[in-house]
Amino acid sequence: MHLLPERWERRVDPLGRVYFVDHITRTTTWQRPTMETVRNFEQWQHQRNQLQGAMQQFNQRYIFGDQTAAPQNKEFDPLGPLPHGWEKRTDSNGRVYFVHHPTRTTQWEDPRTQGLLNEKPLPEGWEMRFTVDGIPYFVDHNRRTTTYIDPRTGKSSLENGPQITYVRDFKAKVQYFRFWCQQLAMPQHIKITVTRKTLFEDSFQQIMSFSAQDLRRRLWIIFPGEEGLDYGGVARQWFFLLSHEVLNPMYCLFEYAGKDNYCLQINPASSINPDHLKYFKFIGRFIAMALFHGKFIDTGFSLPFYKHILNKPLALKDLESIDPEFYNSLIWIKDNNIEECGLEMFFSVDKEILGEVSTHELKPDGGNIQVTEENKEEYIRLVAEWRLSRGVEEQNQAFFEGFNEVLPQQYLQYFDAKELEVMLCGMQEIDLNDWQRHTIYRHYTCTSKQIVWFWQFIKEMDNEKRMRLLQFVTGTCRLPVGGFADLMGSNGPQKFCIEKVGKENWLPRSHTCFNRLDLPPYRSYEQLKEKLMFAIEETEGFGQE
Repeated sequence: MHLLPERWERRVDPLGRVYFVDHITRTTTWQRPTMETVRNFEQWQHQRNQLQGAMQQFNQRYIFGDQTAAPQNKEFDPLGPLPHGWEKRTDSNGRVYFVHHPTRTTQWEDPRTQGLLNEKPLPEGWEMRFTVDGIPYFVDHNRRTTTYIDPRTGKSSLENGPQITYVRDFKAKVQYFRFWCQQLAMPQHIKITVTRKTLFEDSFQQIMSFSAQDLRRRLWIIFPGEEGLDYGGVARQWFFLLSHEVLNPMYCLFEYAGKDNYCLQINPASSINPDHLKYFKFIGRFIAMALFHGKFIDTGFSLPFYKHILNKPLALKDLESIDPEFYNSLIWIKDNNIEECGLEMFFSVDKEILGEVSTHELKPDGGNIQVTEENKEEYIRLVAEWRLSRGVEEQNQAFFEGFNEVLPQQYLQYFDAKELEVMLCGMQEIDLNDWQRHTIYRHYTCTSKQIVWFWQFIKEMDNEKRMRLLQFVTGTCRLPVGGFADLMGSNGPQKFCIEKVGKENWLPRSHTCFNRLDLPPYRSYEQLKEKLMFAIEETEGFGQE
């Protein structure tokens, strides 16, 4: 048996479970400490001590103007007027209900949204919106079109209505979402008392002791000894600090998606912590609360995790952002004849958890089925699915159990993964001078006409579009505390890069692991603008490779 690092002691609890005590920090963990885990913990503690600067930048995040304005404004109603014969009322407990005068009936559901949330859901990629007159129309984000015809029934909500131009209107989506959260909100507030030293455990005990409905009341966070009225600032700090605590290696719940990728993903070794599924349910509640109350977290998740939250299918491309080497090896298999190369592979993979290597079969008897040119597409699909899920189904299930109790996932169905990241992490005001100063070029120079056009186009964009472009190229909307100078790639520090690649009829492509944009040598400003807009507005990041 390996010796424990200095200052650590092995103990057994009354149930016979082994745990370990760190006598310096007076903390315990289920995970057997090694030199590496001790180093990871010290690194995490060092980051935690440097949070003051990050907190300052965090406080400047926003989505659109005042984040709390829409939910608090009782007159705000993006759905327009109620249908004829309906009236909106409030009961003695502050709950909103609706009266239908012709039938003298009442109901809790808003007659304008009940078809949206309580009946058959809209097909994948569809969204329902309302005109200024309160008439519903339908947006098909797949084909980028709009129609008055309900795709579920084939019936039109308006005969010969005016044509409505397709727009991916993030602001409208956020307003509708805030409005629905307001409808779900419960009156009064709940008090959550936590100490800074035991923030994670205190928050866990309190959040799990409330009913899910209580968590939709206004939050009043209290740090003992720091009493003051919480008008949102204390709650904002709580979300910020707790989002860092979930990464504490002592809990073994989350890990960074890659060596230099600071997005979080579920740690497949989390089962070493006997309470890990309870913790994942708690974190599901916590993340849903952040979205519901319009608060931001500081440490965001990987793009595939956001897709899980939205129930969107994962694609091979999603692998690049979390494991570029693995992704490139699959692309190589896809592009080359593996039989001619003499590669011998089977429908199974080796996985290592806490130093223990085991074999996982990608399909029944996969260890005896050889990969050939004929079946390699199936192999690539299965191995990519495995790498993206890595056996964390139980943890995912617990997370979504907690999440859906507070905020049913269907309320997020109109957002894409990039929009969800902005909703959860907020936007920063992008400093264009900082961006330009720390951008490098390949086969272009800063005076090339395409580069001059590029920066002209960036200056014309609003901040949300700039954020969308940043996500397209770097894979995330979050900038380091040091701004563009400190951008990281898969191999360490990596500046934003624009490279001349391709022909003028090509779309721009991105390489998120290198923060690189492949920009073809377009002939005109209008052509560059059109191609770039098409690339960044595509829901899944069109042309990303």
